[in-house]
Amino acid sequence: MEQKKPKSEMTKRYILCMIGLFFSALGVAMTKRGELGVSPISSVANVMSLQFPVLTLGNWLIIWNCVLILGQIVILRRKFQWIQLLQIPLSFLFGYFTDFGMWLFAWTSSDLYPLRLVNIAAGTVLLGFGISLCVIANAILNSGEAFVKAISDTIHKDFGILKICFDVSCVVIAIVLSLIFFDFTIQGTREGTIIAALFTGFVIKFFTPRLRNPLTAILTGSARKQEESL
Repeated sequence: MEQKKPKSEMTKRYILCMIGLFFSALGVAMTKRGELGVSPISSVANVMSLQFPVLTLGNWLIIWNCVLILGQIVILRRKFQWIQLLQIPLSFLFGYFTDFGMWLFAWTSSDLYPLRLVNIAAGTVLLGFGISLCVIANAILNSGEAFVKAISDTIHKDFGILKICFDVSCVVIAIVLSLIFFDFTIQGTREGTIIAALFTGFVIKFFTPRLRNPLTAILTGSARKQEESL
């Protein structure tokens, strides 16, 4: 049985999770400024923000994440852990952070295609870095991964395969919505979406093993304990 973590450690883990959300949101905002598409999980909200600009991209991300949380409740029913409702305030934070990033990176918008690709590359790195921090924090899953896990636990299928299926499904939904809203043209989902889908995982694999040990030492206080024992 897993030992319950001390409150001080859990507090630090939630703080690290929020920092990770901040960088992830900045990554989404920067890829959005490239106007070549966003990450798969954000693609539906991106298309909705183009069709209904009265709400910001951050607002639509909040709505989309809440839909995914509701989906978890429907799928898991009595097995749903109510602690997972913490995904709701985290979803609001992610939406607000995204809108802040849109303001922060407004100056990076450009009509030059190479500069747009730079935005996509930088945004993918920020997104992967933020996800790495959330993975290391191990506090609470974001709504997208939690939704996939709910399906995985229910139908007993591999999480990794279902995550790929989920990402593809998000892109397909975004494309269908775009075809409906924009006279059978694809808007908001382009090569940037493919780049983010292909390379975010590599960025996560780069940062996570390099940051895990030092950050875990801070989270658990093991570095301080070692100093006190000397």
